[in-house]
Amino acid sequence: MRRAEEDKGNQYIQAGDKTRITEEGAPLSTQVGEQRSRHGREQGRNTRFRFLILLVFLVACTMHIMVDLLPKLEKRSAGPDTGNRGCQCAHMPSEEVGSRGKQRVKTAAAAEPGWPDDKHTLRILQDFSNEPNSNLTSRSLERISAVGEKLSADRRAKQLSGAAEEQKPLIGDLSGVRSVSVPGVSPRLSALFEHPLYRTDLPTVTDEDSLFNVNTDLRFYPKAAGHQEWHNEANAEDDEYPPTGDVAADSYPNWLRFHIAINRYELYPRHNSFLDALLKDLGTQRIASVAMKSGGTQLKLIMTFQNYGQALFKPMKQTREQETPPDFFYFSDFERHNAEIAAFHLDRILDFRRVPPVAGRLVNMTREIRDVTRDKKLWRTFFISPANNVCFYGECSYYCSTEHALCGRPDQIQGSLAAFLPDMALAKRKTWRNPWRRSYHKRKKAEWEVDPDYCDEVKQTPPYNRGSRLLDIMDMTIFDFLMGNMDRHHYETFEKFGNDTFIIHLDNGRGFGKHSHDELSILVPLSQCCRVRKSTHLRLQLLAKEEYKLSHLMEESLVRDLLHPVLIQPHLEAMDRRLRLVLQVLAACVEKEGYDNVVEVHDIHWARGGTDTATHRNPVHR
Repeated sequence: MRRAEEDKGNQYIQAGDKTRITEEGAPLSTQVGEQRSRHGREQGRNTRFRFLILLVFLVACTMHIMVDLLPKLEKRSAGPDTGNRGCQCAHMPSEEVGSRGKQRVKTAAAAEPGWPDDKHTLRILQDFSNEPNSNLTSRSLERISAVGEKLSADRRAKQLSGAAEEQKPLIGDLSGVRSVSVPGVSPRLSALFEHPLYRTDLPTVTDEDSLFNVNTDLRFYPKAAGHQEWHNEANAEDDEYPPTGDVAADSYPNWLRFHIAINRYELYPRHNSFLDALLKDLGTQRIASVAMKSGGTQLKLIMTFQNYGQALFKPMKQTREQETPPDFFYFSDFERHNAEIAAFHLDRILDFRRVPPVAGRLVNMTREIRDVTRDKKLWRTFFISPANNVCFYGECSYYCSTEHALCGRPDQIQGSLAAFLPDMALAKRKTWRNPWRRSYHKRKKAEWEVDPDYCDEVKQTPPYNRGSRLLDIMDMTIFDFLMGNMDRHHYETFEKFGNDTFIIHLDNGRGFGKHSHDELSILVPLSQCCRVRKSTHLRLQLLAKEEYKLSHLMEESLVRDLLHPVLIQPHLEAMDRRLRLVLQVLAACVEKEGYDNVVEVHDIHWARGGTDTATHRNPVHR
């Protein structure tokens, strides 16, 4: 019996186990078939899944390509009459700009080795950097069509037909005016600038004290810098200026004259005609390209003009009558375009001259932003609102969404345009933390808010222990208090001048937010240190007099801006009230410590080799 069973098992094995019985009682062949069937179904599902993934990927790529091509197709279909000039090139704009910038920087470096020790020629100032830290990295030079050139030249010829023979326009200046003071300045403002306090002489400016040492015999020829797209609208037939009696430096565009005038002691001269012409350029020059500025909490645009000047555009977010709510933190408020404009005029009236020139402008969002930008991220945020207005919102850390969109009426929007400082590749700047910076925390306080002796610690710390940097901080404190600006977290200086130079008052958009409240905490540095420059003290006293009243001077200065009225009357009156508070704080300091220990008698702004300010008085500081 056992032998029979063994023989039967061997037969099953020899037959390939085709009829083997499993433990479950099913034939082995049936089990193998089911496994193969399941495996086939799984492979089918995987194949279908991969196909769907590939299909979605192809659809996404197609949509992305269509979105990228849409602006170019729209510009081409618009035609030359609209002024739109679409890019006809096959490569990306950023690559074109980058290669162009690198080529110019390389050429300039080869021609001018050893900067800043060697003399500058004009050519290096015409070069534009493409470095990450540059404030010109978003430069986008548009090609001008032949039709546009001819139309612009015809308009230009008509505008200049009645001009005097001695008038010669600056490069790319569409206004056709000479670089002279704007007529109609109020007698009160003229009298202020003629006052002896505003006529003091600065120390002699040497090559070491100039930001750029320029050979002024050279003329401004863009072809020398490789800009073949440059167009002189006054002479459409040729690229040369007609012979004139003007010196070569007068041929520079106003933004370049502003740059080469910067020195150790001032951002721009007190009495120079190019400043008014530069302000007019900011409000009237044709905008060639627009790009978003990287960084920052709120949207800002870099605008490039036809003459290659650049400006920072801050659009209008609030009306002049809207006050900052009392429960708002200082770091959550909107930046105001009119505050930037008013800050420049206030800085000029105080004779600090540390704010870059700023002018207001009414911008056409369609023609002057959307149609000329090569920034795809900016272009994609344009839309038409339910009220049929043109809107955009851009990209930034805060307030860049459809809920905070910037809308025109229907496509006109106000904004401030601040002239760019020289490119960082040519004139490096150093950023300093303000010693009286706020904590930027909802519950914590900064050290200066809890330590009454904080100023003594600052006086022991470089660069505040020598020179006049501490006095500059006091000037900035007064400037911010008059505006109501609580957001002064950093400031900058030009690296070439080391610590013996002025500080630049940048980013003033959070001023003039409240006129019904005076934020006395802004004055803490002044009340703690009890120090002030003599010239500042005398000018504050002068501006408190009725014949030189600060509010009247500001009103008369701002009336020349294209966006007049820039400030409403309550803000003007608030400045007079705050000026009296500043003088009261200084009077209390003088009564407590004595005039000689509070007011800096020797008013040479940046005397070098000063001794330690932590000790008693010396010829530079007490």
